[in-house]
Amino acid sequence: MRSICVYTSGRMEYGLLRGLMTDIASSDDLQLQILVSGMHLSPEFGMTVDDIRDDGFVPDEKVEILLSGDTTTAVCKSMGLALIAYGEALQRLQPDIIVVLGDRFEAFCMAAAAQVCRVPVAHIHGGEITQGAIDEAFRHSITKMSHLHFASCEAYRQRILQLGESAEHVFNVGALGVENIRRTRIMSRQELAESISFNLDRAYFLVTFHPVTLEASTAKTQIEALLEALQGVSDYPVIFTKTGADTDGRVINQMIDDFVRSHDDRAVALTSLGTVRYLAAVKYSAAVIGNSSSGIVEVPSLKVPTVNIGDRQKGRVRAASVIDCRPDSRAIKTAIKRAIDPKFRRSLRATANPYEQPDTAKQIVESLRNIRLKGIIKKQFHDIDAAMAPEPVSCHE
Repeated sequence: MRSICVYTSGRMEYGLLRGLMTDIASSDDLQLQILVSGMHLSPEFGMTVDDIRDDGFVPDEKVEILLSGDTTTAVCKSMGLALIAYGEALQRLQPDIIVVLGDRFEAFCMAAAAQVCRVPVAHIHGGEITQGAIDEAFRHSITKMSHLHFASCEAYRQRILQLGESAEHVFNVGALGVENIRRTRIMSRQELAESISFNLDRAYFLVTFHPVTLEASTAKTQIEALLEALQGVSDYPVIFTKTGADTDGRVINQMIDDFVRSHDDRAVALTSLGTVRYLAAVKYSAAVIGNSSSGIVEVPSLKVPTVNIGDRQKGRVRAASVIDCRPDSRAIKTAIKRAIDPKFRRSLRATANPYEQPDTAKQIVESLRNIRLKGIIKKQFHDIDAAMAPEPVSCHE
């Protein structure tokens, strides 16, 4: 029986991986292992390992790596701890393949440890671009340390090939987050309101904002601009979801808490909504505002507008429902005004999500089951002849 270890370090990627983990666990010829780390084990970020247990999963390894700090030095120290501890965990688990999703520093450390321990890495969401975040470099580095690649659209598959990966190991499967919308029973509006103890009788905004980690000390000014813009649409209640373990993340979370305290009649902040509540919060919202990847990837499938602020997600393929704006209050106000315009909202009925494909998890499981592992660790770099290079593929078509 082939053992597949799924790595998760926070609520964001676990929400995407949950359906895939269920499919692996239910397979007759695959054994699911779960390595939990990072924000999952931190009270500051909601101790979301409990959500994993509530879903019926039992972690095989719990590896604590986070330090109490959001500085660049604290992140670097956490990375050092992660590399040591992940190598030890892999030696204990001895998986046949480890699944890593995304681009965070924790995922980079796991891929590096797996490379040294000679464990093949299956990487999900490679080939993407986020020009405003340090995650950009981590993602492409993970690609070079990975052996199986599951891209979320054809443009990203082409970029992975451009990085020298073998075409037989690179697949365009769509986005797990989009498939999860189809697989999840979405709560009613009333159930959501009761779950978060917040009145949702009026149209409201869902806000998720993260630091732009390739910009020095812009978190405070950018969240100030966002909060000022929200002051100008006082008829709309606001649900905030807090940021994770990023540099300057605490600055954002503190300012959100201050805003909620002074606007407790129309605002609430949660450390983690979880997948089920998050999808419901998106579905019934007037708009999703911030700079989260979910606003680009998943939200368009629920026919809800996204106001995408600043450069954190710059470079991603996006649907027509995404409204990009600069990180200043005037531009954000203008984008919000467009998002709530009835004519624009009606146009969303025809929105096509470039990340949507059928059977995403099934395709991944089939590859994990059938890929030939003998010799896979010894990768070759596959050069693309400039004259034969494929034309860029637009996911808008």
